[in-house]
Amino acid sequence: MVMRSRVLGCGTFLPANIVTNQDLEQRVDTSDEWIVQRTGIRSRHIAAEGEKTSDLAIAAATRALEHAGVPAGSIDCIVLATTTPDNTFPATATKVQAALGTKGFAMDIQAVCAGFVYAMAVADNFLRNGQARRALVIGAETFSRLLDWNDRTTCVLFGDGAGAIVLEAYEAKGDSTDRGVLSTHLHSDGSQYDLLYVDGGASSTGTIGHVRMHGQEIFRHAVSKLSAVVEEALVANGLESTDIDWMVPHQANRRIIDGLARKMKLSPEKVVLTVDRHGNTSAASIPLALGEAVADGRVKRGDLILMEAIGGGLTWGSALVRW
Repeated sequence: MVMRSRVLGCGTFLPANIVTNQDLEQRVDTSDEWIVQRTGIRSRHIAAEGEKTSDLAIAAATRALEHAGVPAGSIDCIVLATTTPDNTFPATATKVQAALGTKGFAMDIQAVCAGFVYAMAVADNFLRNGQARRALVIGAETFSRLLDWNDRTTCVLFGDGAGAIVLEAYEAKGDSTDRGVLSTHLHSDGSQYDLLYVDGGASSTGTIGHVRMHGQEIFRHAVSKLSAVVEEALVANGLESTDIDWMVPHQANRRIIDGLARKMKLSPEKVVLTVDRHGNTSAASIPLALGEAVADGRVKRGDLILMEAIGGGLTWGSALVRW
């Protein structure tokens, strides 16, 4: 027998304000056709003035607890992935902890778009090692606060939102038929730091700064690095791509997602897509897509789910989870 962490429930939250490509046509020199052709994005949700990352995270976490059917007081650990914390410190996760009334500890993880996979890996290890019994894993972003709305190459790509899952430790057999997190695989390459970054920070400029991105270089790295880390996860569990029921990818770019699916010989019907309606919500994109697929009944008990993401750093990773 081994300790694993299984998913008890999930929840999502999106700001009410929807910004379409047609809306952006009024702000910058772009077009719906240009955006859709290159990214697959048609609209995105943008947080209202005064709506903070913690607000989105609390709403998603509350729904995840309700879906799991467990009280907030039973949560020992909160791991919140975000690139857009409410404050430089303390961790936004502590705000979530105070609002929900959970016990134990709370911490933020910063791995940009790969943040949710990183956060799940951290929580999974806490649970496997007995340092917590139940954990809330959250991806939450108000990424719109980092955008230069005059930069048409970046402002059309991103959106805001939050998603959360509840994990619980349990004794499992130790093979690929177990429920829960089968394995997580994390990587980073700091030599690619400047491909996607924000040109500001507390110790450099004293300002927040804006997103700067070398899109073609990111695209070039994405499919190769993601296909390698997906293969790593499959090999680690003695599985094939044909065993995957659902791929829930980071929702950055439709062409990247399609390219990876083709490389894996995975049917498009097995890929959960929200990028057209959510844009790139960074650390929130995987749990938002997962939550939608669970809510509409696509994901069922026993399904094998592949999650993968790549983000600034560069950071990337994958996870295999049996629902």
